[in-house]
Amino acid sequence: MKHHLFFLIALVLFGCRQEVVKKQKVLETQEKIEPLVEVAPVPEKKLKTFEGMADTTFVRLADYSEAFAYDLRYATENNFLKAKVYDCAECYTRVKTAKALIKANRDFIKKGVKIKFFDCYRPNSVQYKMWEIVPNPQYVANPIKGSIHNKGGAVDITLVDLEGNELDMGTDFDFFGKRAYHDNLDLPEEILSNRKLLKETMEAHGFWSIRTEWWHYNLSAGSNDKVANFKWECKD
Repeated sequence: MKHHLFFLIALVLFGCRQEVVKKQKVLETQEKIEPLVEVAPVPEKKLKTFEGMADTTFVRLADYSEAFAYDLRYATENNFLKAKVYDCAECYTRVKTAKALIKANRDFIKKGVKIKFFDCYRPNSVQYKMWEIVPNPQYVANPIKGSIHNKGGAVDITLVDLEGNELDMGTDFDFFGKRAYHDNLDLPEEILSNRKLLKETMEAHGFWSIRTEWWHYNLSAGSNDKVANFKWECKD
């Protein structure tokens, strides 16, 4: 009886040893076929902060948030002027405007949308270019007086979903007609709802709109700033 028990124990131990050896060989084979490769982590872009900056300083918005979308029309010919008046497409504002925009965008993102920019700060020299093309104060602010765009306190925007698709606002940017008016309620409910979301959220963060342009928003705190001609450098 003892002899049989010893034989069974030896058989089990042998089987276990054979299984361990088998697994070890499999692992060695896998290592030869699929050697481990260390992948270096992709460094995250380090965003700048507003710490210690004056509210009137001009900043490039993309350096402080990656959550916006852009279609800066005046750096193209796809605008009502039919002319390119910026050397390159950049969105600059004053610090206080940038802070308010980032806060507003956080609220939009909670609702599944985000801000897309058509225009931001506009140097006064560009205002003169626009005035030369369309010298009509109904469409272009007289550069002698300047506009709040020239002060770094105005933006032209719309909303896109988180995949980048524009919400229907009823007209394209810079459409000059009654269909673009805020007080035109003779529009489909979807359009009115999209405009309402844009307007109410922006107003909650210190911006005000103008009656005839659903896309235009001014920061109340930027109204008294001076007209500026700060020009950014174009990167290659």
